[in-house]
Amino acid sequence: MKKFLTGLAIAGVLFSTHAFANDPAELSDVEIAHVAYTADNLDIRYAHLALAKSKNPEVHKFAKTMIRDHEAVNEQALALLKKLGAEAKDNFLSQKLNLDGDAIIAKFSALNGAGFDRAYAENELAYHRAVNALVGDVFIPNIENAEVKALFEEGLKIFKVHEGHAEMMVKALN
Repeated sequence: MKKFLTGLAIAGVLFSTHAFANDPAELSDVEIAHVAYTADNLDIRYAHLALAKSKNPEVHKFAKTMIRDHEAVNEQALALLKKLGAEAKDNFLSQKLNLDGDAIIAKFSALNGAGFDRAYAENELAYHRAVNALVGDVFIPNIENAEVKALFEEGLKIFKVHEGHAEMMVKALN
């Protein structure tokens, strides 16, 4: 089960473009903003599920951090879009994230106890690795607006810290 969930997180949420003719590098700034907003909201959903299902204080602490930080970044992104007079635009990648996220939530919902905690931690690690790679390697180099780029660069710093915390949590739970 552990390898299946980690594989699902990596393969499904790694933004596979094989099923789509679209290329994440070709997304506009407002489409990239929508992908980031969607990814943040998924991680918030995962964290709320962790708070509901886990009894582990460290999992709770991590989940609360995910909610706080991802909500804060989303608020900053929405404020910037408003300032720029722009609106985030739904796209193939946002839609794929939501589909894959729904599948992960369904799998997590069937788990309990230590099995849930390990699956949640492993997914958080895989998810942050995938998102951080996409943001750092694909999105940031292709963002045209300097303010949007700066927001993504700051967000990436935060989410790399999350990746490190998730890695420590995985080690502690295994």
